[in-house]
Amino acid sequence: MAGGFLQRERIVAPPGWSRWLVPPAALSIHLAIGQAYAWSVFKTPLASTMLEGNPAAGTLTALPFTLGIVMLGVSAAVFGTAVDRNGPRWAMFIATVCFSTGFLVSALGVAIGQYWLVILGYGVIGGIGLGIGYISPVSTLIKWFPDRPGMATGLAIMGFGGGALIASPWSASMLSGFGATGDDPQASGIALAFLVHGIVYAIFMTVGWLLIRVPADDWRPAGWHPEQAKSGSLITTANVSANNAIRTPQFWLLWVVLCFNVTAGIGILERAAPIFRDYFPDAGTEIVAAAAGFVAILSLANMSGRFIWSSTSDLIGRKNIYRVYLGVGALLYLLITLMGNGNQALFLIASMLILSFYGGGFATVPAYLRDLFGTYQVGAIHGRLLTAWSTAGVLGPVIVNAIADTQIAAGVEGPGRYTLAFWIMIGLLVVGFVCNELIRPVHKKYHEPASGAATTRTGAQAA
Repeated sequence: MAGGFLQRERIVAPPGWSRWLVPPAALSIHLAIGQAYAWSVFKTPLASTMLEGNPAAGTLTALPFTLGIVMLGVSAAVFGTAVDRNGPRWAMFIATVCFSTGFLVSALGVAIGQYWLVILGYGVIGGIGLGIGYISPVSTLIKWFPDRPGMATGLAIMGFGGGALIASPWSASMLSGFGATGDDPQASGIALAFLVHGIVYAIFMTVGWLLIRVPADDWRPAGWHPEQAKSGSLITTANVSANNAIRTPQFWLLWVVLCFNVTAGIGILERAAPIFRDYFPDAGTEIVAAAAGFVAILSLANMSGRFIWSSTSDLIGRKNIYRVYLGVGALLYLLITLMGNGNQALFLIASMLILSFYGGGFATVPAYLRDLFGTYQVGAIHGRLLTAWSTAGVLGPVIVNAIADTQIAAGVEGPGRYTLAFWIMIGLLVVGFVCNELIRPVHKKYHEPASGAATTRTGAQAA
């Protein structure tokens, strides 16, 4: 039960309140937790100070991030129902506390030389904040923008993809200024950087949970009427609970769709710089800068795709946009597999589109869930679906890296190191495409009784 000023009933918007204040509130959370994609900035300083001489330093410095992503999926699934029940202010507040505390515990761990506290702080406590923070604004945005749910969720989730663009240079600058890099790196500089992160993100995220509001039950956008809303065979007017949703074939088909779309995107994103160097080794002394530029471009494609493609889904439908993500994505992988390093411009364009589909898949899936299951417990359903992300976060890097390592050991050079991995990605995208085609409207036996759903929602608002 959320208490006091965190209660859902305390944040019902008054008449005339602008719904366009909700996306900035959501962005304040997602831009903060998007820092997770910038964790690599801390890897070298941690290895040089706390883990110097440790043969497992590479694995250990990756562990906080890996555990954080796993905890994102787990906490989103476990706490999704509580997020829907208690409302977005409660969820954003809990996310703020956990994410910021994760940095503070990590700072303590570095300060006293206990690396396990960094793993516990950033990976476990911070990871819980990641999961709750990621899903916290979703159902609220969908209720404020019933006329444009894809655009609304795309605006917020775009922030998660773009958070690293802010955090990476900011963190690197702090580490350098605090003496955590260079010839004689100091652990105290890392601890201070973690401390500053925890404090600043707490303040930044607080803006979000103070600003967030939920619409009144009878609120509608000006000029929009439910009976005139865009209809389609997959767009339901009923509601399905989170417990019933996971019993439907639609949920698990969409789980496979999201998992394989994410796996294909991570296939390039996680190993972007080495892939570029292996494909185009003739860049000479500029290869490092070129590879870094490739990574930055893919990050921008990932971020922009979250808004552009999810907004497009409002026009052409969710099933059609996933046909693009999966079908065109498979063709683009086929292009770069068959083309090899014959054309750098085509390789770059194809990679950017694949990564834009990767980001778009994340941003569109909440609206797809809303179409299939209604708005009743869409946040909780979304949380459970994010276990597909956790799975893909392991599956994608394992496929690409394991095969590349095997090919390198066999003496294979250039694009050939990735041919088998990319063929596997094509196969996964085709399977995802078929699963998307099999999605049909949810059977009415899973629907909530109209009066029961309304009663539950009213009770949740008073919780």
